[in-house]
Amino acid sequence: MNPWDLFICLSSRENGGTGCFQTEDLRNLELFQKVNLLPEIQHFLCRKEGLCQITKAFSDLQLPFVTPDCSGQPVLSRASTTRNVSQGSSTVTEQARASHLQNWWKQSMSTKLNEVSTTSNHKDILKAQDLSVIIKAYVLVTSLTPLRAFIHSTTTVWHPPKKKHFTLKLQKFFEIFFRNSSPQQAFNNMKEAINKLLLITEVFSKSSTSGQNSFNQCSQCFQMLTFDIGFGMSIHPVVLKVHENFDFQIENELTIQDQISKELLFEDTFKFLLSNESSTSSFIEALQKIYGSSVSKDRTYSREVEQCFSLEEINSMITFIKELKSLGQFELLFPSSTPKIQMLLRDLYRMADPMRRLSSVLTVHWLLSNVLQQFQFMNKETHTNLSEWQLSQENMSPKQNYPSDFRKTHEALHYPSKTGERQCSYDKDTLSHIRQIFTSPQLDLNPQFNPRIREYYAEVPFDMVTVKIGAEPSNCQCHVHLDDKKGPSIANYPLGLGLNKVIIVLTDDSQPSPEVVSSYKVTIYREDRPSLPLFEDYMMCGFVQDCGSKILPEESCGLQPLSHEYLSTISQKVLKTCEAGDTKGQWIVPCLSCSDNRTCDWREITWQPHGCQYSVLAKPELQRCMEGRRILFIGDSTNRGMMYYLIERVNKTLQEWQKTHDVKCYHNINEGKTFISYSYYPQFWMNANQRPTFEKALEQLLQRSRPLENTHQTVLIVGGVQWLNSNHLQIIQKVLNRENLSNILVIVKSIGMGFHLPVDGVHSLSQAEVQNLWNENLIILDTAKNLGYEVVDTFVITMGRYKEFLRGKCGCHFHEVVKSNPSEERPHITMTLSRHYTLGKYFGSQSKPSQLQDYATNSQSPYHVRGPINQVYSEILLSRLCASKRQFVST
Repeated sequence: MNPWDLFICLSSRENGGTGCFQTEDLRNLELFQKVNLLPEIQHFLCRKEGLCQITKAFSDLQLPFVTPDCSGQPVLSRASTTRNVSQGSSTVTEQARASHLQNWWKQSMSTKLNEVSTTSNHKDILKAQDLSVIIKAYVLVTSLTPLRAFIHSTTTVWHPPKKKHFTLKLQKFFEIFFRNSSPQQAFNNMKEAINKLLLITEVFSKSSTSGQNSFNQCSQCFQMLTFDIGFGMSIHPVVLKVHENFDFQIENELTIQDQISKELLFEDTFKFLLSNESSTSSFIEALQKIYGSSVSKDRTYSREVEQCFSLEEINSMITFIKELKSLGQFELLFPSSTPKIQMLLRDLYRMADPMRRLSSVLTVHWLLSNVLQQFQFMNKETHTNLSEWQLSQENMSPKQNYPSDFRKTHEALHYPSKTGERQCSYDKDTLSHIRQIFTSPQLDLNPQFNPRIREYYAEVPFDMVTVKIGAEPSNCQCHVHLDDKKGPSIANYPLGLGLNKVIIVLTDDSQPSPEVVSSYKVTIYREDRPSLPLFEDYMMCGFVQDCGSKILPEESCGLQPLSHEYLSTISQKVLKTCEAGDTKGQWIVPCLSCSDNRTCDWREITWQPHGCQYSVLAKPELQRCMEGRRILFIGDSTNRGMMYYLIERVNKTLQEWQKTHDVKCYHNINEGKTFISYSYYPQFWMNANQRPTFEKALEQLLQRSRPLENTHQTVLIVGGVQWLNSNHLQIIQKVLNRENLSNILVIVKSIGMGFHLPVDGVHSLSQAEVQNLWNENLIILDTAKNLGYEVVDTFVITMGRYKEFLRGKCGCHFHEVVKSNPSEERPHITMTLSRHYTLGKYFGSQSKPSQLQDYATNSQSPYHVRGPINQVYSEILLSRLCASKRQFVST
């Protein structure tokens, strides 16, 4: 095999075996030849004796890995430490730096990690069951000195108690597992831990090369590594083990999916290592920009920038640019622009090399960082991210100049003009520009803010339900308003699931009547609740209320395991039909563990009434139920959402839709066999003394909907978010008696969750007021049933999933009418369960997903009502509507 370019050795060294490539052969390599062998990394990170040497040499640091039992291991003295003691006055400075570094490490590690790191017998403290999850991070180190490292986008996730593993994207893992804390910070913490260990290995191996344990340096050697990383309930990782190759097998032989993932990982690695990207011209351009401007703001390097670089060092920098151009499924780990990592690098070298004999290495590090910065700057227009899958925005350049604590604050915006002075200009060219957009929590706007760019996009995690937004004009004569020219300059916005739009209006106030000169749009996408794939070894969990908003303080909150008896009961093939629309129940969902909602498959969640089921009608039965009927809706937008859901279910299409706030009649339902009318109430935008009363609005709706039969062929559906009370039900009875309609079917939709967020311009309820809604809801349900009316209890259904609201300032909408896109392929989830349990009878065997989704995928329908929570209580509404005449789908 001569000549050759790439040599990968995957042979085992276990049981005293030898590798397929000997370390002493490294000195005979050509400059272009690459070998999967970095003996320093293999020794210090993948062997117990090497880890013990690092642990003892850096005993003043708390390292982010499980410390092995090093009793009986020989101590490798750090020569640099000995030299440090004999340097006289310089010792104080170095000791101060070391003390500073030690304190920084202590602050950055969690309490649990500290305990793990300082014990000699880690097996007694850290066990598999103590960790919620273990992942395998696949890292490719293309140079140890200076360090260049990359991490692959794929990870293998292992749930220790269940010993199940699966492969998915790193981005998706952190979004799911750390949704309730900070996925971005957890991801950064993992990268930081890996970088720390690699940097320590670089520094330690470099500072010990003069001793007997010196290694042969290889400029083109690389190392494929697998970091086994454990996470508990903290966002701080613990490195459990480092494998010297890409490791896949956990305990059994590889599955087909494992084999596919393995082949793809190697394919990505080969493409990365054997890239033909040209980089010389980019390197020369970057070098000219670096030395053409101020050399460095860091005095440490100001005297070293004129040194001559060796051919190896120049080749290393050219190779680095080639790697940046060929990332593919890899993301850059190091060089890193993170200040903490940069400080760690300098501190480690100063501790290990107080005499600055290795200053040339730091100079190459500095140059690589600047090459990275210049490369990003040159490519920023075409490459927003160095890797399209990466979570982190830390590598983007140039950085926005925000205060260091800006990302942490959730209480208020930090304006530079709190004293009343603001930075602005009287230049006419700035009339249509805003100077800055402020958000709290801080949003990563895409593209980065530029006064000349009018539209921005940002994504936020599921648990971010509000954001405060403001802006500052560039011109002193202008003012900023949100939504319209009379809106506030700063406001708190609710973030519904999916897309949310905020309009920033800029007005010129120098005129007698302010004029709108420009507007900016910020689109914010709030992600849905994440899901993990469902495994055979799952358990069923149930919940009624979320611990984030306990409606019933004396009751349990969050996921609770369901008993075998309960699951057996709801899994019966014959289960009686629920006799009322307010039957108590709970949400049930399959999880790996009921103590961790990040391990659930939320796509399979279902509402399960206690001891009965709401059967779902197929389209023919529903159409027969609706034939000849006149259905009247009166209420707010939540009531309107149920109406549009009914129309789409009956017609299998939704041809027209509007946010009507008046009376609207539909004659084209069920091929003209069904009539539906709707009246919006209450008209909150009008002055209280000018609003039509509920009695007047009801009379007008009845009048517009005639002729009406005094039978169940006429149906009145009334309800809303929180305006309905028992007095309205008494008015309904009075009006129907007066209009000779006392025998019609009345269905009362009870109140729902909403107005629980601190939103500007909308009345917000306190936690005590939200809790009081439970009692108000019970009064409405009891009053309705005493009057002989049917009910649909929407409060008990929405209170446990109050965070899953859609667009709207009230935080009360669990439906949304969207334009259909026939060309867009809808995801179809197919899942086979090993147990005999169904996932709840409501959406179990009688109501297969395809049965309910057929109408939604109709390519002839221009609109579609989406929202799974709205779907649940709308189906209960249909079951009450057809209670006396429905024909059920057989089980």
